[in-house]
Amino acid sequence: MAGNKPKIQQYDNLVSGISQLLSDAKNNIARTVNTTMVITNWHIVQYIVEYEQGGKERAEYGTQLLKRLAEDLTKAFGRGFSWRNLYNMKEFYIQFPILQTLSAKSSNFKTENLQITSAKFSNKVIASLPKLTWSHFVRLLSVKDEDERSFYIIESAQNNWKERELNRQINSSLFERLVLSKDKKAVKELSEKGQSMHSQQDVLKDPLVLEFLNIKQDDDYSENDLETAIINNLGEFLLELGKGFAFVARQQRISSGTEHFYIDLVFYNRLLRSFVIIDLKIGKLKHQDIGQMQMYVNYYD
Repeated sequence: MAGNKPKIQQYDNLVSGISQLLSDAKNNIARTVNTTMVITNWHIVQYIVEYEQGGKERAEYGTQLLKRLAEDLTKAFGRGFSWRNLYNMKEFYIQFPILQTLSAKSSNFKTENLQITSAKFSNKVIASLPKLTWSHFVRLLSVKDEDERSFYIIESAQNNWKERELNRQINSSLFERLVLSKDKKAVKELSEKGQSMHSQQDVLKDPLVLEFLNIKQDDDYSENDLETAIINNLGEFLLELGKGFAFVARQQRISSGTEHFYIDLVFYNRLLRSFVIIDLKIGKLKHQDIGQMQMYVNYYD
């Protein structure tokens, strides 16, 4: 039997290699489909503009035209061409004047021919755009402030946010929370480069928005209830904490002499290269709470 081990290992490697190949292929197909959809939607409105302009300097994007197109395109191609979707395409074309292809007039363009150029966006924003799906762009259309929108574009690409995650970050006003203590220069940098980590204050958010715990402010709940809710929604909690966080322990026991103490939650941040300790308290903070936290910090220091 021992002589079969090398063959078994070789077979496991074969399965692993094929699995990775198929996984990469599926991801590449998904990216190609998303990119093609984004380019196509942009060019649909380009065609509408050329039709509507008819020699005029500006197109009117008439509601009746969009309604008629929605009806005819739905009959020909099925779902995806409602008046609302065409309206979103129009807004996308206006807000993202970015797409050029080597064969812009041709309906046979290829995704690898995509070139993005725009004086409206920073280089980092432009580099992030191909990583977004059509759902990302539709959600971003509701963000009217250009600095804020650029920030979410960069963060979505860097952190691989799905549309659901992007939606939550916008709804929880992440950008506004980050700019509260920043000057104009820092806000501009935030919109052009995304969130930079220069200090502990850049990594740690204040305040945290924890609506996903489904605990209302006037609910009767204990510290243990709050801790359990965080653990049950750990993925979303890590996302809200920010970049570089990993969960380490719950109710971490530490000892001082013959006494034992329990830290509610312990995380590690790879950017700070340090542990982050969370001690949950309901009500006003007391001096003894501060002393206890200092003991925890000294233990990990």
